[in-house]
Amino acid sequence: MKPTAGNLDRWKIGWLDIIVTCAVLGALFYLTYRAVGVLRYDWNWGEIPQYFFRYDEVEGKWVANLLVQGFLTTARLAIWAAILASIIGLAMGLCRVSNILFLRLVSRAYVELVRNLPPLVFIFIFYFFISSQLTPLLGLDDFARNASPTSLKIINILFSEPKLFSNYMAGLFCLALFEGAYFAEIIRAGIQSVPKEQWEAGESMGLTRLQVLRYVVVPQAFRNIVPPLAVQFITLIKDSAIVSLISIQELTFLAMEIAISTTRFFELLITLAILYFVICYSCALIFNRLEKRMARAHQ
Repeated sequence: MKPTAGNLDRWKIGWLDIIVTCAVLGALFYLTYRAVGVLRYDWNWGEIPQYFFRYDEVEGKWVANLLVQGFLTTARLAIWAAILASIIGLAMGLCRVSNILFLRLVSRAYVELVRNLPPLVFIFIFYFFISSQLTPLLGLDDFARNASPTSLKIINILFSEPKLFSNYMAGLFCLALFEGAYFAEIIRAGIQSVPKEQWEAGESMGLTRLQVLRYVVVPQAFRNIVPPLAVQFITLIKDSAIVSLISIQELTFLAMEIAISTTRFFELLITLAILYFVICYSCALIFNRLEKRMARAHQ
C-alpha cells in the first residue's frame, strides 16, 4: 500500500508527543527508583533463563523447561476454552433471542448467575461440587490410564501430560463455562443490533425464522460481534491464570512454583507479566489486522 498524506500525518511526531513521552518515561524511572529503594531487594536475574530451556543429557538436545511448558499449556488452554466458550456462547446467545420462553429463562439464568459471581468463587464451586462428579462419570482418568502410546502422545501435544489430563479438562470446562456467559451476551447484542426490518424483510420472502437468522441476520451481526469477541478472548487468556488455584500446571502455576523454590519472587512476577503481555499483545495485533481486513472487504 502506497503511503498517503493521511498515513504520514498519523505518524508525524510533534513537540507535545515528545513532552508527554518524556514525562511518562521520567515518571516510570522515578517510580522504579523509589520502589527499588523501598524494597531493598537483592535482584538476581541470572537464575531465570535456565527455566525457559534446559539441556537434556539423555536426549542430547535442548528441551523446553517449566516456563515454556507453562506458556504452551496456557496457549492451549486459552484456544480450547475459547472454542468451547464460543459453542456455549452461541447456543446461549441464540436462546436469549428465542421466541420460546423456557429457552430465554434458562439462558438468562445461566448468564446472570455466571456474570454476577466472582471468578474465584465460580471456579471453586465448579471444581469441588461439579467437576468431582463429572470427571468419574466421563471416565477421563480411565481413558488416560488405558490409552495407547499414540493417544498419549496426542493428549500430550494437544492438551497436557496424560497423568494430569482429567485435572486439565476440569479447568478447561470451568474456564469455558465462565467465559461462555460473556460470549453469549456479546452474541445476543450482535444479533439484536441488526434492525428488525431485516427480520421482517426475510420473513416476507417466505423464509423461516431459522433461515432468516442463518442467511440474513448472522452475516450482518458477525461484523459487530468480532471486535468484542476479540477483546473477550484476550480477557480469557488473562483469566486462565485463575485455574492455577486448582493445580492446573499452566504458566502462573509453574512460575509460582519456581518462585517458591528459588525465592526469586519479583523476577518471576516480572517475567510472568512479560510473557502474558507477549501473548495478549500478539493476539491484539492479529485481531486488529482481521478487523481492518473485514472493514476493507465490507467497503
